[in-house]
Amino acid sequence: MTRRLTALWRTNMAALSLTAEAQSVITLRTLGMLGLWNTGPTENQRMISEKTDAFAKSARASAAALARGARPDQIALAALKPLRQKTRPNLARLTKAGPKLP
Repeated sequence: MTRRLTALWRTNMAALSLTAEAQSVITLRTLGMLGLWNTGPTENQRMISEKTDAFAKSARASAAALARGARPDQIALAALKPLRQKTRPNLARLTKAGPKLP
């Protein structure tokens, strides 16, 4: 029972972390489009192109976990890992860029 609760907790925390990181990245990119946050000139293109790669990797990872006979929490974590590998560095990069000050 404890093992299942730990697995559920870990999966939920990974999903919540992804959600928080993604929302923060969306906010910073929107501020960049409004001219209030420093973003690079290729940020809009990056925003589109990275999604297809991340979702394809996520689909492959979850399919591979399913084919191995992994538990549902392991399949979910496998699907979340490639997505977090994009959101985490994006958030760090955009946060580091900082606001545009007059």
